[in-house]
Amino acid sequence: MIPDILEPHTSSAASGGVDGAATGGAPSQRLHLHILGSGSKGNCALVEGPEGLIMIDDGFSRRETISRMHELDLDEGRVRALILTHEHSDHVSGVSVWCRRFEGALFASRGTADARHYLACLPFEEFMPGDTLHIAGICVTTFPTSHDVVNPVGFRFSVGDAREGDAIGYATDTGILTPGAMRALAGARILALESNHDVPMLRTGSYPRYLQDRILSERGHLSNAQAAEAVRELVTERTEELIAMHISQENNRPSLAVRALAEALGATLDNELGSSATLERPDGPTLHIRSAGQNRPISIW
Repeated sequence: MIPDILEPHTSSAASGGVDGAATGGAPSQRLHLHILGSGSKGNCALVEGPEGLIMIDDGFSRRETISRMHELDLDEGRVRALILTHEHSDHVSGVSVWCRRFEGALFASRGTADARHYLACLPFEEFMPGDTLHIAGICVTTFPTSHDVVNPVGFRFSVGDAREGDAIGYATDTGILTPGAMRALAGARILALESNHDVPMLRTGSYPRYLQDRILSERGHLSNAQAAEAVRELVTERTEELIAMHISQENNRPSLAVRALAEALGATLDNELGSSATLERPDGPTLHIRSAGQNRPISIW
């Protein structure tokens, strides 16, 4: 695997905690998103803030997780907390082994840990979708997503105040985006949004009809077209990075996802392959559009 790093890595001392209030911070603070893998064979990402790393899910072996972190020059000792989106195995299969050598905080929405016997024995702190957590200097706003699991959630990670602070929006494994999800994701500087499948590819592919219907349902996954429709509202002049997430290896192509998002926003493809796109703004920051993959870890700065 070849990591893709947009800027040099920097680090800071870390400490963690939980609080019901939003965290304050200097306007100069910026968050970074490191995606170790995104897809049906394993998911894990890390948000880097002023006091360390927050891990989102862990669907890889401990060795693979650490290997991918090291490819991005990340220190596993700086992980302060692990938070789950939901209990499907491609998101949690590595959690129990990871926790054997991990003393940080564990967070999951109510009922999520109990849905897997190997999670139920771990000391998760439960929250309800809509709750706000304060973890490692980052304000984590949670919101419900729509998937065929107990209590799925997405996140908005932020530092600083609403006007000048930095934010990352993160939502995968959801058949729809509710009004609450749209409010939470709007205007983030980095937006990581599911763009799972191309509907014609799915309908003409090898998946049985019942599985196709599940994926297309309101408790399934967002299609390229759904993601494209959503970003017209979610992407603002503050958005600098748009990442297509959880792309199906069977029913989609990264280029199709990038093209759909680019067309929705009037961005220009960077190459004939359609691997990335750019929207130059005369009065604001440039918007970059790209995809996350199953096997290639990337850092978004």
